[in-house]
Amino acid sequence: MLRTLLFLAAFLGLSQTASAQLLQAKLGASRADSLRGTLTPLRTCYDINYYHLDVTLNIENRSLSGSNLFRFTATQDFTRLQFDLFANLTVEKVVHKDQNLPFTREANAVFVTFAQPIRKGSRDEFTVFYSGKPRVAERAPWDGGLVFTKDANGKPWVATACQGLGASVWWPTKDHQADEVDSMLISVTVPQGLKDVSNGRLRKTTKLKGGATRFDWAVRNPINNYDVALNVGDYTSFVDSYTGEKGKLTLEYWVLQENLAKAKTHFAANVKPMLKSLEHWFGPYPFYEDGYKLVDAPHLGMEHQSAVAYGNKYQNGYLGQDRSATGWGMKWDFIIIHESGHEWFGNNITSKDIADMWIHEAFTTYSEALFTESQFGKAAAQQYIHGQRRNIQNDGAIIGPYGVNQEGSGDMYDKGSNLLNMVRIIINDDEKWRQILRGLGKHFYHQTVTTDQIIGYINQHSGKNLTKVFDQYLRHPSIPTLEIRQEEGQLLVRWVANVPDFDMPVRVRVKGGQYGFIQPGTRFQPVEIPGATKDNLEVDTFNYYIGVLVD
Repeated sequence: MLRTLLFLAAFLGLSQTASAQLLQAKLGASRADSLRGTLTPLRTCYDINYYHLDVTLNIENRSLSGSNLFRFTATQDFTRLQFDLFANLTVEKVVHKDQNLPFTREANAVFVTFAQPIRKGSRDEFTVFYSGKPRVAERAPWDGGLVFTKDANGKPWVATACQGLGASVWWPTKDHQADEVDSMLISVTVPQGLKDVSNGRLRKTTKLKGGATRFDWAVRNPINNYDVALNVGDYTSFVDSYTGEKGKLTLEYWVLQENLAKAKTHFAANVKPMLKSLEHWFGPYPFYEDGYKLVDAPHLGMEHQSAVAYGNKYQNGYLGQDRSATGWGMKWDFIIIHESGHEWFGNNITSKDIADMWIHEAFTTYSEALFTESQFGKAAAQQYIHGQRRNIQNDGAIIGPYGVNQEGSGDMYDKGSNLLNMVRIIINDDEKWRQILRGLGKHFYHQTVTTDQIIGYINQHSGKNLTKVFDQYLRHPSIPTLEIRQEEGQLLVRWVANVPDFDMPVRVRVKGGQYGFIQPGTRFQPVEIPGATKDNLEVDTFNYYIGVLVD
């Protein structure tokens, strides 16, 4: 039986590999992209339960050395698995039950062979020992890797930022978003006089011989790979708390010495209002057990779970500018609101494949408007969303190709936010919409998901089939156009769209009147609104991101 299972697993692996090769050829993706992006049996055969990442940072040499313990549950019988570590880092050994295991490398993938079959359902573990100089980020957080710089006092300041590029740029891991580790211990040893701030709660600080210090951070909640972070510098901290929907939430702020005074004022003005707003819209903060932290970072920012990286220079807006050009974006700190919004969408709810990153970015960009609404009213929020359109390029599909570690268009941010606002308008019940948003966080709590799951939930709980609406905006670069014409005194409308039988409801009115809904299809149909003509029909293009063509 075991021989048959192993043969089937090998056969399926070959089949998936062949499919991945065809896809990568079509997309121009590399073999390395497929090894990183495809869930072959060598990756799905084990489910990660726990990591212990134990790493020493050598700032002078810009190098790392250490180990990572992989504790897992076998999902099938296997003798071989894949984990990931960038090729410029050295795998020194892989140890299982005090024995060194043979391994091979291809691109950034490492393939380990066990001496005896690992049985389905069994819990086991192995440890990877590694070292080397990780890639240095040239323009973090967009260009990933490690940042090595100095603070205003000339002391070392180091941080990680690896979304998209992959966590395996600096530590060995199963580098795929579909399998989040259930819990984790992060141990970082740093030179004398410096501190490390990582995810979760500080469990222990240990002074070592020679003056170095090890910081042990325990993460109790599931965490995705790219969120795991180290932040090393001359940090000081202050604490606060927030009484939220699940009780008392610990707030910790880790800042450089020179930023302490302004951090106390600036963070107080932004963090608690953000938590109150986003708990109202999205439900309880998802990581009460691990707390909430803001950490000074030598880059703009990143949604590192329970340790949000902050680099917006203690000012409102986005580096002092309003991305919406409405003025509303200058009334709050973009990085605090946006990156914290990812705690709900991105960290609590995580896309299985990076191709579905719109789930992270559309909802989080939309959270900026929801925060604006909480502070300044719905009209302000709608203005802010409308202003976001200035950033839309319509240059490609928002959903990327699956299985090759590729994101879709950057329109996932602002076009995605406008899409969600349109869904709210179509549902036409603000409280129902709020409960849908909260329900997503509860139903998919600490899970990895697909686009179909998110759309399916919204369809079910709105009572509307919005699949075609999502398909048009997520899978096609162009926006739908409402074509209006008048023939023999009859006002006619239809949608021109990429999606067959597209039928999105849209708000229209006779000029000066009240808006009402019509639901055109892709064939011309009459508009049953008394007195409406092509000259006086107004389409709600303020809330709908669409084209309008009047013949």
